Amino acid sequence: MEKTVTVKLLRLKSGDNGDLPLPQPMTSQSAGMDICAAIKDETVLKQGEVSLIPTGFAMALPGGYEAQIRPRSGLAVKHGVTVVNSPGTIDSDYRGEVMVGLINLGKTDYIIHRGDRIAQMVIKKVLSVNIVTVLQLDKTERDSGGFGHTGF
Repeated sequence: MEKTVTVKLLRLKSGDNGDLPLPQPMTSQSAGMDICAAIKDETVLKQGEVSLIPTGFAMALPGGYEAQIRPRSGLAVKHGVTVVNSPGTIDSDYRGEVMVGLINLGKTDYIIHRGDRIAQMVIKKVLSVNIVTVLQLDKTERDSGGFGHTGF
């Protein structure tokens, strides 16, 4: 089983973003890497508002991998600020700036400062899929039971 994968990171506008750390694991067993806000001035994220926050970096993932952009648990639990499309997916062929869509579900406005850790990134293997059209599907115990079909 593969233990490591090489991900190439490119700092954008290096003179402007040299003060920001690039994503990296915070401990030897961290699954996620913190992502910082590469904003020039503080940004107020009002209640219910969605904002796309730049990170100051782009990356090259090897084929067969994706980067998942996920909320930071402390930011979500303490302030109600989370990733709106969680998890967001960065595909291996994308080379633009990584952006994080944040939403404020909290009870008060939230101020984002330059360098704040706003999300985390987890690199995941993606399987190739072979789509086959069939005339019917196998029956299961659940079958077509939808939301709440087993009770709450």
